Amino acid sequence: MADRCLDAMHNDGCLTCKERHADWFCNLSPAALAEFDAIGMHMMVPPGGNVFFEGQPPRGVYVLCAGHVKLSASSKEGKTLVIRIAKPGDVLGLSAAIAGTAYETAAQAIESVEVKSFQRQDFLRFIERHIDGSLHAAKMLNREYRDALGNATRLALSSSIAGRMARLLLGMAWEQGEAMPRFVPRIAMSYTHEDLAAMLGTTRETVTRVLNEMKRKEIIAIKGTWLTILRKDALDLLA
Repeated sequence: MADRCLDAMHNDGCLTCKERHADWFCNLSPAALAEFDAIGMHMMVPPGGNVFFEGQPPRGVYVLCAGHVKLSASSKEGKTLVIRIAKPGDVLGLSAAIAGTAYETAAQAIESVEVKSFQRQDFLRFIERHIDGSLHAAKMLNREYRDALGNATRLALSSSIAGRMARLLLGMAWEQGEAMPRFVPRIAMSYTHEDLAAMLGTTRETVTRVLNEMKRKEIIAIKGTWLTILRKDALDLLA
């Protein structure tokens, strides 16, 4: 079970957390936040550890406090599609918990991550009692829908891998500026080339070739884990 890879992290509570942002699920009223803190447990997942597995019964809901988690789905033939990289403030396993169906994806920690873990029924009762919690849940479900739509659009409407890559980079640039909201040309890349290949329906070698070609044409620049979009107009044309 996923819980076996989780160890208790600390005794600090949500009420004293200094990291909470306006677009995070846990940005709640004082009364709701106090209950939210009481019914959940802070846990740590090591790099490569699974928060939950695809097809597993929805025993829990997890609010991501720190770090990034890769959400992916696999076919019977062993092909894997990376749906998205969840970031702090996101809720993992929410749609499955509400519907009472198996987790649609696997959730794997890219790095050491902290989550607030809730038993499914406790979380559902919480969002029933607190309107701000239910509104935040609706927002998170909408985000899941937009991610799924973005994946379908990217794979179906872009005939070339370069076009799919352009759509992906533009989407990431808007997503990272969502709080403003505005286009942010500098993207913090949490994806490996293998992850990008799984998102684009291609190979790691093709991803490397396409990115190198974009760098050669000075459409993008990459330094460390940062990717900078130098020519948004060129990406728009490709997409």
